Amino acid sequence: MGRADPEEGQPPAPVKPPDGGWGWVVLFGCFVITGFSYAFPKAVSVYFKELMKDFHVGYSDTAWISSIMLAMLYGTGPVCSIMVNQFGCRPVMLIGGLLASAGMILASFTTNIIELYLTAGVLTGLGMALNFQPSLIMLGTYFDKRRPLANGLAAAGSPVFLSSLSPLGQVLLEKFGWRGGFLIMGGLLLNCCTCGAVMRPLDMGMKRKTEKAQDKYEAKEMLPIGGKSEEGISTTDGTKKAKKAKKKPKKGKKLLDFSIFSNRGFIIYTISKFILVLGLFVPPILLVNYAKDTGVPDTEAAFLLSIIGFIDIFARPACGMVAGLKWVRPHVAYLFSFAMLFNGLTDICSARASNYTGLVIFCVFFGISYGMVGALQFEVLMAIVGSQKFSSAIGLVLLIEAFAVLIGPPSAGRLVDALKNYEVIFYLAGSEVVLSAVFLAVATYCCLNRGKEEPPPEKNPSTGGGSDTEEAESDVQEAEEHSSDNHQPTHSTDNAVVAASEDTNHVAEEQSGEGGGCPEGDGEVLARDGCNTDQTVERDSF
Repeated sequence: MGRADPEEGQPPAPVKPPDGGWGWVVLFGCFVITGFSYAFPKAVSVYFKELMKDFHVGYSDTAWISSIMLAMLYGTGPVCSIMVNQFGCRPVMLIGGLLASAGMILASFTTNIIELYLTAGVLTGLGMALNFQPSLIMLGTYFDKRRPLANGLAAAGSPVFLSSLSPLGQVLLEKFGWRGGFLIMGGLLLNCCTCGAVMRPLDMGMKRKTEKAQDKYEAKEMLPIGGKSEEGISTTDGTKKAKKAKKKPKKGKKLLDFSIFSNRGFIIYTISKFILVLGLFVPPILLVNYAKDTGVPDTEAAFLLSIIGFIDIFARPACGMVAGLKWVRPHVAYLFSFAMLFNGLTDICSARASNYTGLVIFCVFFGISYGMVGALQFEVLMAIVGSQKFSSAIGLVLLIEAFAVLIGPPSAGRLVDALKNYEVIFYLAGSEVVLSAVFLAVATYCCLNRGKEEPPPEKNPSTGGGSDTEEAESDVQEAEEHSSDNHQPTHSTDNAVVAASEDTNHVAEEQSGEGGGCPEGDGEVLARDGCNTDQTVERDSF
């Protein structure tokens, strides 16, 4: 009776997120995956000096290992979306964990830098990409009301793992060399398989319970009390088989949903995120060299990144808690704009810092703003497209960000080599981040909120509504089909029941002609007598 059956080619009805329970285990798995995905490419840099000595290459050659990892993490987004939509999150994450581990293990046996690019760069990067994106998708299915907090806690995995993997890599390098370190790192990446194993699909048990309850309800509604139950059951089974035969030719599930580009909010978010990535990663990449050029010792210059990471650990969960407040969550896009504006102004105001104290102050404020951006970026995307289309949306967004990652930091490095001036780079990066914040806020207000403020035109029940979308019309049509199907089995039951039903339907039609539809509050009663509750819900929602 109107239930979407997966066997008939229709997508199953979405299950309500539990906002807890097994979701906390999923959150911990997402925390670990996020930490490996973002921190691992940076932690590998501790091995670069040894690689330069063994392979007789320069620093730029070894830096390509981290660049290839990040390029695979961002650039393979659509591939991950297609695999998730086809096979599900858990199998994709298990394969990704094996690939990431195999890449580092094979890298420990390489004999030249090209082999390192293919193993540690391509293979490990692809494995982490196949883990990162599905973990965020699963997080969105398990959390709704607490989703901002969940996103903030999961995003905190990046600074936590960065502060732990880098010292661990240094210890492994001193005791076992870079080959032993790569081998042990590959073993650590097998934990991604464990995280993938706990990503249990949410609708497995819930769907079975729902189907059983609905079958019992159908039997009670369609069969009279006492008498001819066997005849009614056989008629019901025949009706279900006939409906399945009619609904067999259905379209398959889209592997990559490009219809999200018709969503204006998604277009605005994508453009803003592209501009943001152009300048967001430039300051932390150039910070250590900038501090050294101002006369700061090497150890103190390296400690600046630790300050950013320590502040970032607490900023992300705190920002997630703020974003989850009732009066903040409807305006989370503006909070994201504020975080970007805060980050951009921090870059601009700190461009002329000439002593260690000024750089420490910059690191504190940059850590706060950077943590806010990291905690809100995927929460805003989930709020825009919803959990059903998030798998396709994040893949396309990461692909677009990949181009910005390949443009921003390398261009900044070339400008430093040409101008020998870090001040201009900080001004430029800060301006790009500020521009993205202003664009997101202004476009959201002008293109989205103004449309919401306009009151929708009143519907005339006699005409069925003149401005419904195609999706609403198809839903109403399908609801009418189900309503007509529900009346067919009653002809095989008692005649008295049929006559009573027809009389009640006649009264309901007269009321709908005089009063304009079903009266409020009587939906459950009239549903049994012929008034379609699905239609009432659709009209009220529009």
